[in-house]
Amino acid sequence: MMLGADNFHSRLVAWMKIILPLLALGLLSTLFLISRNVDPTKNIPITNIDLEQRADDLGATNPSFAGMTNRGDRVSVRAEQAKPDARDPEQLLAEVVEARLQLISGTVIDITSNHAEMNQGEFTANLQGDVNVVTTNGYDLNTERLNARLDRLYAETPGPVHGSAPVGTFSAGRMVLDTDQKTGAAHLLFTDGVKLLYTPQTPEE
Repeated sequence: MMLGADNFHSRLVAWMKIILPLLALGLLSTLFLISRNVDPTKNIPITNIDLEQRADDLGATNPSFAGMTNRGDRVSVRAEQAKPDARDPEQLLAEVVEARLQLISGTVIDITSNHAEMNQGEFTANLQGDVNVVTTNGYDLNTERLNARLDRLYAETPGPVHGSAPVGTFSAGRMVLDTDQKTGAAHLLFTDGVKLLYTPQTPEE
């Protein structure tokens, strides 16, 4: 009987040497991956943690991205929160997004939106919800959706856009920001029922 007990004890110790390190590694991995919104100082019983829910909440707070288009324009994007899409690992879901394009011409374009879906493999960003576009050459535009490229200068609104321009206020069914193939300069193109309320400029004294 003593021999059997010794064998059981030896097997138990051997298994615990394997199980305990794996359990500790799993707990450490969970701690590192949990969002920073979780307060680690709170004493939460491990039995009350919904690990599946925590996995769904994985993400980053205040992430940022910076790069350059193929013609040299600088692109930067930041958000309050971002997390991977559970259905597509290439897709990032971001909240409260701010983007800036610094064109080689010197013009700066600032874009804000409530949400964004960014595809890392295709270098695309789809901004949604109260999208605002402001340029240093006098445009202030509003739309509900803006689809943009991150590797080259291109953005479009699949729906209506309205706002102000250097010559007045306007609305249009669609807007495209692209590069002129002849001159290489960036230009805005408004189509699909453009309405412009011209505001005469007051001569400076």
